[in-house]
Amino acid sequence: MIRFLLNQTLREESSISPNMTVLNYLREHIAKTGTKEGCGSGDCGACTVVLGEVVDGRLSYRSVNACLTFVSALHGKQLITVEDLRNKKTLHPVQQAMVEHHGSQCGFCTPGFIMSMFALTKNKPNADKEETYEALAGNLCRCTGYRPIVDAALSLSQSQPIRDQFAEYEQETIARLSCIAPPELQHQCEGKTAFTPQSSDELASVLLAHPNAKLLAGGTDLALEVTQFHRDIDELVYVGQVNDIKVVKETDTHIEIGANVPLTDVYEALTPHYPDFGTLIQRFASLQIRNQGTVGGNIANASPIGDAPPLLIALGASIELRRGHTVREIPLEDFFTAYKVTTLQPSEFIQTVRIPKPQNGQMFKAYKISKRFDDDISAVCGAFHLTFEKEAETKSDVVTNVKIAFGGMAATPARAANAEQSLLGKPFTMANVQTAMAALEQDFSPISDFRASKTYRLETAANLLYRMYAEHRIEAHADNAKSGNAIATRVIHHVS
Repeated sequence: MIRFLLNQTLREESSISPNMTVLNYLREHIAKTGTKEGCGSGDCGACTVVLGEVVDGRLSYRSVNACLTFVSALHGKQLITVEDLRNKKTLHPVQQAMVEHHGSQCGFCTPGFIMSMFALTKNKPNADKEETYEALAGNLCRCTGYRPIVDAALSLSQSQPIRDQFAEYEQETIARLSCIAPPELQHQCEGKTAFTPQSSDELASVLLAHPNAKLLAGGTDLALEVTQFHRDIDELVYVGQVNDIKVVKETDTHIEIGANVPLTDVYEALTPHYPDFGTLIQRFASLQIRNQGTVGGNIANASPIGDAPPLLIALGASIELRRGHTVREIPLEDFFTAYKVTTLQPSEFIQTVRIPKPQNGQMFKAYKISKRFDDDISAVCGAFHLTFEKEAETKSDVVTNVKIAFGGMAATPARAANAEQSLLGKPFTMANVQTAMAALEQDFSPISDFRASKTYRLETAANLLYRMYAEHRIEAHADNAKSGNAIATRVIHHVS
């Protein structure tokens, strides 16, 4: 039995296929057709809905793509669709703003924009322009009506949250959601089975008994098997209820992130320590995807162009892998063995990602190159983690430790060993950086595809190394504006 609130109505579903998405459930099962089907892959945002969940005694609202969310993920949550916003005969303030600013043209994308704006008013009622852009970046308008849509969203910015029916019933909603019992471990329908473990111990037991089952976290990639390739998934293990691997902990030396932590929360955990990591995560797909996709899923996917692995490799991250009661820890760089192949054994899963905290004298830089700034896949992703010591005589920076990792340059995310050796133990000078740039051709032989050519990838990777050096120089000479501006000019010319 899957139990959740559809707006304020309790739904109990026992005959829903584990492969059914929330989008199909709404449109075909209960005839709520306001939520639209556009791309079926989480790119256009037409299917955006909002999920409410009790977190630390309060309701947390997040926008998600209904086309990539299986109904099993709804258990214990509140599902809000565009039909639910109107209060009796009165439009919700978000809907009214869209009307007043003429933000709806053909109307197909409008419900998705409305729901993204609704989530924005709940999470950031006084959102500025950049936060508004981020919230709407996962929604496409093919009529090119972005300006009035953005104007509508900005008109809602205010110091206090909007007092709507959801705020009025918040305590009642929290109480009702809190009373929903945990789901049964096993759900079967139409010859397919879904397991919903409640702890990592239970997850380990289920995987031992069903080693061929597919792990489902956010489903932002796995759901494409159903929506794009029309393949059935006979056994699913949904880990959304496994809360003990959905936490972030800090020790004196490490940041420990549970594999089940959504990327939105990874951003909050890592930005204070590694601002470049946070900046790159903001460009990871769309907010709807980041609200669902997990750090463990991004790693286990083993894509050569996944955004998180190159950064984690450069930072020297390790991962804990669990099978039954056995836990082993390996460096992340040893996890990937070939294209889409990892060292995961049958019944094994990623439990924790461990990232060393920054130390004095270290620098971390990360860059993502893609055709679009928002909601796009990397052509090249580069991460640079260097440790410096001042040379006593010359006062110059000497590289005492270096890790350089790239995505999009090989069949797996990988380190640039020859480029690293060109820098290690040497002064951090332009001459040594140029040697490292040339060494990248020994480290990688990238392919040409529709995202970028081999030549472009090699030149871009070298330019990113140069950019890292130039930014370090700018920061080291921040008190000398003339020198800084000269270096900045060279960076812009070289990278472009």
